[in-house]
Amino acid sequence: MRCLLGFIGCWVLWAGAQAATLHIRPGDSLQQAINTAHAGDVLEIERGLYTGNFLVNKPLTLRGIQRPTLSGGFHGDTVRVVSPDVVLEGLIVRDSGDSLNDQNAGVYIYPGAHRAVVQHCDLSYNLFGLWIEKANDVRVEANLITGKREYNSSQRGNGVQLYNTKGARIIGNNISFVRDALYVDVSHHAIFRGNKLHHSRYGTHYMNSYYNLWEDNDSYYNRGGLALMEARDQVVRNNRTWGNSDHGIMLRTMQDSVIENNTIAGNNRGLFIYDVEYVKIRNNLVVDNHVGVHLSAGSTRNEVEGNDFISNREQVRYVGARDESWGAKSGNHWSNYLGWDRDGNGMGDVPYEANDMVDRLSWRYPGIKLLLASPAVQALRLVAQQFPVLRVPSVVDPKPRMQPNNKQWSQWRDKHYPGQ
Repeated sequence: MRCLLGFIGCWVLWAGAQAATLHIRPGDSLQQAINTAHAGDVLEIERGLYTGNFLVNKPLTLRGIQRPTLSGGFHGDTVRVVSPDVVLEGLIVRDSGDSLNDQNAGVYIYPGAHRAVVQHCDLSYNLFGLWIEKANDVRVEANLITGKREYNSSQRGNGVQLYNTKGARIIGNNISFVRDALYVDVSHHAIFRGNKLHHSRYGTHYMNSYYNLWEDNDSYYNRGGLALMEARDQVVRNNRTWGNSDHGIMLRTMQDSVIENNTIAGNNRGLFIYDVEYVKIRNNLVVDNHVGVHLSAGSTRNEVEGNDFISNREQVRYVGARDESWGAKSGNHWSNYLGWDRDGNGMGDVPYEANDMVDRLSWRYPGIKLLLASPAVQALRLVAQQFPVLRVPSVVDPKPRMQPNNKQWSQWRDKHYPGQ
């Protein structure tokens, strides 16, 4: 045992002796310093411009001192990481190439480069900010990522692209002017928290991925806020998605997930729900969207409780062959509910029905909205309720709540996409 402990102690001393801190100054060759460094070394790079396509093929820390600039010279990847346990911090990484086929990136984390860390960096004017492929337990934190904003959306890359990864942590980044701020494909057990995703096609474009957490992110001024497709076992909570020109949150072909405590405001469509089953949608604020919820494609067997649907021009646009029951346990709040609460229990005495005949007419003839408060239109709505032959399938809330849960809902009005 004494021999074993002695060996371990010697090994620790040897490993510590091998690690070193190297100082890189303007005019030095950064790639040569990387090539000659030993595994575990720290390269402290002083402020300056370093041009090249840098290959990191051993466990190193590249730490910027006063934010040096690494430029790829507009071709290839600016930094390519092919080794596990590489840390990049405090750097400006810019000027990658323009090849979508080669996936040119500011930082390309290659298959097998597990546990890479990119933090407190500016990734600017790259085609892809970060491309992360088949690398597990990667952490991307507190970076500013901007793309080539003068390019058309289809010619840009994504801010952070995850493909076939596990355990990623994408936290506290500000991403804009790219194709999709976060593009996630076949990536599981990840955490996306505290990011600002804006001025792109989608804040999040997400497919074929499971067991992920989306929490406390802001998605705004995109075409779409969060697009979650072909997914299951997601938790999407405490996010704010507002002012997007199409949808706030798209749920497409999703199962066994929780969508809760999100604010969805000022979008064209707040929630777009398509082919969704066994999902809990609860305690969300859906306010001042053109359409609060667009529901279609057999989306059923979902638990929709405790949500506030306030001041949406159309609360629900429902395409289905039979009624869909929401709020059977505790009810949702609907700002256009016309019922009453005679017993004072906070619940309406008659069910709320969205998507009635008047709603259908307003979809087909938008001009009718000018007459929604008129006695004639209200009489038509009453007739449709009394004569079921005129009734159409609807979202029905048997226990509509008279008051919203979110008392601060009015601060989310007028958050529309510029020009809308």
